[in-house]
Amino acid sequence: MQEETLSLRLKNETASEHERMHQLMNSADIFATKEKYTQFTLSQYYFQKEVEQLFLNPKVMDIIPDLDTRGRSNLALLDLKYLGATPQSSQPMKQIAYPQALGWIYVSEGSTLGAAFLFKEAQRKLGFNENLGARNLAAYPEGRMKVWKRFTQVLNEANFNIEEQNLVIQGALDGFEYFGALVERIDQLK
Repeated sequence: MQEETLSLRLKNETASEHERMHQLMNSADIFATKEKYTQFTLSQYYFQKEVEQLFLNPKVMDIIPDLDTRGRSNLALLDLKYLGATPQSSQPMKQIAYPQALGWIYVSEGSTLGAAFLFKEAQRKLGFNENLGARNLAAYPEGRMKVWKRFTQVLNEANFNIEEQNLVIQGALDGFEYFGALVERIDQLK
């Protein structure tokens, strides 16, 4: 019997969190108005800023060779400027150790993959695109799936033992919880 890959474990063991995020996003109704979408973009910005701090970890740098193509906070900031919002400077959260950091990055990369639907909704309902208002939802230049597969391949080839895999999964659960808390209080974000 073949061992379950880390990316498959992550998918299976965070499935309920994926579903919770869908429910939170639906209840937030982020495309109802420009103001709601702006608040959602703030949540994206704050989450991405946290994730991008993890890119500075030397172990993360060693395992993910294409970090320079990842991260979306600068795009979210450009969107916020276009939308007339200025985020507050975020307070760095507690230090996230390696390999938990990879779980947070998994959440970020998964949201980039899943943002294809959100991007279409931003276009359809608000008229935004990859140049105005929805930069942070647009695909990577090489495409969402190609970048996602490269990331999951790195995770699967890292040869983590079960304890290390469990830490990556816990990091993903923590990342989902952090982003979920942002969406739950989306109307209060500044």
